[in-house]
Amino acid sequence: MIEREIAYEVAGTTYLGTYYADDGLAGARPGVLVAPEGGGLTEHTRSIARRLSDVGYAALAMDYYGGGKPLDDINQVMVRLGPWFADPTGIREIATAALAALAAEPETDPTKLAAIGYCFGGTTALELARSGAALKAVVGFHSGLGTVKPAAAGAIKGKVLVNIGADDPIVPPEQRAAFEAEMKTAGVDWRVILYGGVGHSFTNPDVGRLGREGFAYDAAADRRSWAAMIDLFGEVF
Repeated sequence: MIEREIAYEVAGTTYLGTYYADDGLAGARPGVLVAPEGGGLTEHTRSIARRLSDVGYAALAMDYYGGGKPLDDINQVMVRLGPWFADPTGIREIATAALAALAAEPETDPTKLAAIGYCFGGTTALELARSGAALKAVVGFHSGLGTVKPAAAGAIKGKVLVNIGADDPIVPPEQRAAFEAEMKTAGVDWRVILYGGVGHSFTNPDVGRLGREGFAYDAAADRRSWAAMIDLFGEVF
């Protein structure tokens, strides 16, 4: 297993993502950018990237805040995310740099790229796609779907899949409806999978520690949403 830190720079800040690839495979393979939850790059995010490398992909778990350091204070997280919700230009630039770093790795086929993300990471992956990035697939898990800069017609190059809990308090039905309208207007090949009785952060086994209503791990939805992503990757790659 190849594991190494990958640096990329935006506006004078150096970000450190963690890259994984199976060194037993010959040649280049599709690359997947993994965008973490709002707290930033954690071992949970790295485990997702490692899991992708185990099934034949090169994967980069990206860093949001610089130095590869996550934020532990939820109040600080919300302060840092606020400007990106108000104007996603900054997070698009960081994700674009991370994607370029992934594409430059020798094990990565730069013509076969995808971005996936969890919670705010799903938002990040979608914003990267809205910016016109050369992605074959975009996958969000319990991702925020709203944006102040909706996709223009033809901007999103790849296929879009979002996996949402039907009882997610962060992604209410009206936000889903607005997203669907945006995707239709932009001419995207898109799909939304709803998981009944499932709330927010359903892929994170540790989310219960937050003690927040509507936030809960769901093993079945976690398994099914991963399988849906792998199915999409098989389709586009």
